Amino acid sequence: MRISGIEIPDHERAQVGLTRFYGIGPVNVIQLAKKAKIDLNTRIKDLSRDDVGNLMKALESFTVEGDLKKEVRESIDRLSAIKCYRGIRHIVSLPARGQRTKSNARTRKGKKKTVGSLTKEAWAKIETQQKAATVGSNK
Repeated sequence: MRISGIEIPDHERAQVGLTRFYGIGPVNVIQLAKKAKIDLNTRIKDLSRDDVGNLMKALESFTVEGDLKKEVRESIDRLSAIKCYRGIRHIVSLPARGQRTKSNARTRKGKKKTVGSLTKEAWAKIETQQKAATVGSNK
């Protein structure tokens, strides 16, 4: 079934299937079901047209998908623009909520980069680039 541009598998229960929407989690699903007056244990394929219509109306009261992503992006841009602590952490791609960074934070920091001493391969690569640059400038 397709609701508001999101594909929901027919075999899933409504409680699980509705979490496919960005911004709708387990807690919001319960509120959404109460507003739409549907049972959370029914399968998506068993929902009637009226239930789907009620569900779409109830979804309008929640900030989901593109609007929510835009709101989050604007918040981060605002923090970055005023150069507050959290904004600076976002700019340099570090955790913004006080997590340790000495040994963890690989998800946020990305692949490990060597700082300071270089490996033999890295030195060889730098030397060949420098040689190529000097040869190119001598011509």
